[in-house]
Amino acid sequence: MVVKVLFFGVLTEVTQTSCKHYNDVNSISHLKFRIQDDFPEIVHYNFRISVNNEIINDDAVLNDGDEIAFMPPFSGG
Repeated sequence: MVVKVLFFGVLTEVTQTSCKHYNDVNSISHLKFRIQDDFPEIVHYNFRISVNNEIINDDAVLNDGDEIAFMPPFSGG
């Protein structure tokens, strides 16, 4: 199983990428653990998570081909 993770805003600087694929993750909590292992400094940033373009507030089960986005707070005018 492979999921695609997109990083936005300051998180692209933290991760040095805007996209990364992860194999064998079955939930958001498992994915967050893997991302924190790869990029420990990400714990210092606030962000929201979406799965297939829908913001989630809790842990979610992931499926093969899901697209997950890590998005910091946005501001604009």
